Amino acid sequence: MEFLVKITSKGQVTIPKKVRDVLKSDIICFKMEDGKVILEPMRDVKGALKRYAKRGLSYEQERETAWKRVGEEYIDIS
Repeated sequence: MEFLVKITSKGQVTIPKKVRDVLKSDIICFKMEDGKVILEPMRDVKGALKRYAKRGLSYEQERETAWKRVGEEYIDIS
């Protein structure tokens, strides 16, 4: 299945409903492989911050740590 979308002057695109239904997430990871861009769904970090709340971190530190952990599931950080 193929979809043609326009990139706005602000770099935005509307992801077609059928694609959003397949992704089942409102957070996606863009990967570039062999000249192609691949969209992969990422799990939301909602609730992921709870496990860091007792560590005495600021909200910004908690959020950054949670996003980093979620991102590590999808990106090979070398």
